[in-house]
Amino acid sequence: MKITCFRTDLANAISNVSRAVSNKASIPALEGVLIKAYGSSINISGYNLEIGITTDIEATVLTEGEIVVSARLFLDIVRKLPEEIVEIETDERMVTYIRCGKADYQIVGISSVEYPDLPSFEQKDSITVNAKILRDMIRRTVYAVSEKTTKPIYTGSLFEIEDSVLRIIAVDGYRIAMRSENVDSDSKNNFIVPGKTQNEVLKLLVDDEQDVQIIIGQRHIAFNVNKYKVISRLIEGIFLDYRTAVPKESRTELVINTRSIIDSVERMSLLNNDRIQSPVKCKFADDEIRLSCTSTMGRANDMISADIIGESVEIGFNTRYLLDALKNTDTDEIKLVLNGSVSPMIVKPVKGDSFLSIVLPMRLSNEN
Repeated sequence: MKITCFRTDLANAISNVSRAVSNKASIPALEGVLIKAYGSSINISGYNLEIGITTDIEATVLTEGEIVVSARLFLDIVRKLPEEIVEIETDERMVTYIRCGKADYQIVGISSVEYPDLPSFEQKDSITVNAKILRDMIRRTVYAVSEKTTKPIYTGSLFEIEDSVLRIIAVDGYRIAMRSENVDSDSKNNFIVPGKTQNEVLKLLVDDEQDVQIIIGQRHIAFNVNKYKVISRLIEGIFLDYRTAVPKESRTELVINTRSIIDSVERMSLLNNDRIQSPVKCKFADDEIRLSCTSTMGRANDMISADIIGESVEIGFNTRYLLDALKNTDTDEIKLVLNGSVSPMIVKPVKGDSFLSIVLPMRLSNEN
C-alpha cells in the first residue's frame, strides 16, 4: 500500500474512529485502526466488537492495500507531523513508513486478515432526523441510562417511532427521561440503542444543518453522520412500559422559573460530595418552596416563591438526580407535578409534551 493524503483530514478521521478502539483487547488487531486504500480514497475503521466507527477520506492511492496500525501511536504521530501532506507506505513485512516533510517514522503493522469484519446486516427500516434535533434528544435523555450491568436492558435507551413522532426513553431505576420530536416518517418501530453508542454518535453531531440517517436491522443499527458511519448491536429484551410508569394522579402542581430552582438546588448540593449524598428536602407550601440540606459538612436553607396549586408536601431528592432532570429541560419555565411525599415527581414543560422527566424521592430521616 502506498498513499498520500492531507494530515488534517487523516488526524480528524483517526481521532473520531479510534473512539471505537479497545484499549486492551484479547485480539491485538482490535487495538488498532484498519486502513484500506482503494480507488481514490482510504477507509479507516475502529471496532471493539460492540461499536464500530468507519469513514472515508480523499487520498491519492499509488498502490492499493490494507493494514492495521496501533490507533494510539498512529494518532500521536499524525498529530505531530510538521507539514500537511503525508505519505504512508507499507511493505510485505507489514512495516508501515510514515513520511512528512523531514520527519520519517517506521512502525510495525498487523495484517488486515487478523481484523474482525464490522457487522453487516439487512436493513429492516430507516428514518432521517436533523442532526440538531437528534443531538438534543440524546443529550437530554442519555444521562438517565443505567450504568449497572445487572439489568443490561437499561444500559440503553428505547427509541420508539410511531405516528410521525420519535421518542427516546431512558431509565435507570431512580429516574426516567423522555424526549419527543416530530419526524417525517411513516414507520412504526422500536429498538434499544446502547448508551455507549449514543455517546459516540453525540460526539459526531456537530453540524446542525446535516441530516442523520438511522438504518435499523434486526439486531444492529447504523447511524450515518456526515462522513462517518457508527455501527452497533442493539440490546435485546423487554423495556419498561414507560406509559404505565408515569404517575396519573396529581395532588400538587406548580410552575416555576427553571433557572431559579436549579440555582437553589445547586446551593444545597454544596454540602454533598461523592462520599456524602444527603437528600435535599423540599417543602411545597404557602406559595413557596423551602429547601434544606443537612449533612456531616453542615446545613443549608433556601426559599423560592412559587404559585402552588393543591396540597402541601414535603419530599426529599438525591441532589444529582434532581439537578440532572432540571438541567436537561430547555424551557424558561417548567411544571412540577407531585402526588405525595413518597411518589415520584414529574418535571415537564408548561405547554406540550416535548420532554418529561420523573425523579424518585429519597426517604427523609424524620420519616417512619
